[in-house]
Amino acid sequence: MRVSQAKGGAVRNRHFLMTRRNVMAAATALPFLAWSSESRSAEPSADASAKKLGAKDVLNVRDFEPLAQQALPPAHFGYLATGIDDDRTLRRNEEAYGDYEIRARRFVDLTQLNMGLDVFGSRWRLPIYLSAVSSMRAFHPDGEAAVGRAAASRSIQMMLSSGSSVSLEHVLSERAAPVWQQLYATDDWAVTERMVDRAEKAGADAIVLAVDTTVTHDVRNSETLKRAMRLDSRPCSTCHKENRHDMWLKAPLFADLDVSRVHELSPPNMTLQWLRRLRDRVRGKLMVKGIVTGEDAALALQRGVDGIIISNHGGRNEETLRATIDCVPEVVAAVKRKVPVFVDGGIRRGTDIFKALALGATAVGIGRPQGWGLAAFGQEGVEAVVDIYARELQAIMRQAGTPKLADIEAHAVLHRRGLG
Repeated sequence: MRVSQAKGGAVRNRHFLMTRRNVMAAATALPFLAWSSESRSAEPSADASAKKLGAKDVLNVRDFEPLAQQALPPAHFGYLATGIDDDRTLRRNEEAYGDYEIRARRFVDLTQLNMGLDVFGSRWRLPIYLSAVSSMRAFHPDGEAAVGRAAASRSIQMMLSSGSSVSLEHVLSERAAPVWQQLYATDDWAVTERMVDRAEKAGADAIVLAVDTTVTHDVRNSETLKRAMRLDSRPCSTCHKENRHDMWLKAPLFADLDVSRVHELSPPNMTLQWLRRLRDRVRGKLMVKGIVTGEDAALALQRGVDGIIISNHGGRNEETLRATIDCVPEVVAAVKRKVPVFVDGGIRRGTDIFKALALGATAVGIGRPQGWGLAAFGQEGVEAVVDIYARELQAIMRQAGTPKLADIEAHAVLHRRGLG
């Protein structure tokens, strides 16, 4: 295994020198330096056998990240990897799962194991869905179409971003089943209405309102992305109109809409009254994504939402340092099992899924890992990511003595704070 000396004397696996964990160095010593053409030509890749690997050869979900990094231009990987400010909330999302321990029980009949559940009247094979990730053609030419095919082959739910680089209609044809349409409502109500109508007419069976995108793009401090962009010599204008990255200028969901009055992805007046107005407009299911407190969950429930998604946008929009898994108990308590509660952010192992379910989540959303799999191997990579989660969840369910999801209850986990 190749290692390299990082600034400050720390020796680290070459695979991980270029990740968000090491982006606080000066520009001349950036971990992203290994992306440069000089670095790539001067020494072998981090894993010389990577090109010979198949998706099924990858051992765990995290191992897809360095493979995606090798496959992508600097700015595109930076977009996938970035958090905000010091990326500490992004890291905390993942690290917090390590604060929960699983209480394994014995003397249980494990002859039959069932990971299925019912959500909104549909039978799910796994307590997993593919969450919304924008602009996935930046990771692979097939983009969201490949993800749709993977969701179909693995019989799991898919949430499509408003910023999808593939049209909703095309994704629906590849998925051959309804998807959830995530909604960046914008600051123009007329555009909001048109997007909702378009999604529901096409066949989306739920609208998922993002409520955690109030930070405007001109002040959001995505340092990891900005550092990566400085090392990417490609002209952005090749893909981005007038070198602008505004979603409403390129995403198919906005096609043929008058976006001349759109300036932001989220309305600054997104109050409870605004939510009620949207609830009245949406004919099908309406969920809110970005809830992190019991108070907001209760208020959203009062306005008629059908589901709550605990999320901090993968640590991309806010540096609160609060992990989403730590938000699950209070949100679950607030909604009192009246609607499903989902959670995303930092889920990298089947044991993480188990812990989220034990704390009361209905299912979990997978974001960045599907992008890693897509970048490295296309559809097959997304499928492999799902298969790893399923295999690991099955393993811990057996070890913990919980043959079905309903057996995974609060007493199955302990937080380390309660052990002293």
